[in-house]
Amino acid sequence: MWIPLAVVAVLILGVIVIYNGLVRLRVQCDNAWADIDVQLKRRHDLIPNVVETVKGYAGHERETLDAVVVARTRAMGAHSPGAKAEAEGMLTQALKSLFALAEAYPQLRAVESFTQLQATLTQIEEAIQNARRYYNAVIRDLNTKIAQFPSNLIAGIFAFRPREFFELTAAAEREVPQVRFGPGTGGAAAR
Repeated sequence: MWIPLAVVAVLILGVIVIYNGLVRLRVQCDNAWADIDVQLKRRHDLIPNVVETVKGYAGHERETLDAVVVARTRAMGAHSPGAKAEAEGMLTQALKSLFALAEAYPQLRAVESFTQLQATLTQIEEAIQNARRYYNAVIRDLNTKIAQFPSNLIAGIFAFRPREFFELTAAAEREVPQVRFGPGTGGAAAR
């Protein structure tokens, strides 16, 4: 009589332990996503200041400035990790083009506020990368736990679903922008 009760108790305890592990990972995923969101908001809040500073010195480079503003708007409107990753990748490319363009204007590089904005943005980019790595590690752990036996049975019963990674999706987002100085243009064309 005691053996069947002990087996049932061990099974119930096993389900509880697995369920709590899945919940812990799910909460860690939510927390990691919130960290990414905070860093992205800091980045989004800083971009208008960068654009305005550059506009004062290189306002005729409208296409590059507009690309940054459009990319920022799209990034702020994205919600899922995949959509946000794609939009943030486009924003990163637009910012790289903006800073590549700024290299053509020595007077802009000499402005202290621009250098401070650029340094702050660099720090934020590093924080985003760290938050993204942590998020992806937690997602990997959750997705692995959801796929492994016997936790996959508990995950299925309680509707735990694999989460999406936050990663660059297009090869173009990984490329460094090319800067070409055109003859007689007085500026740079970044692509």
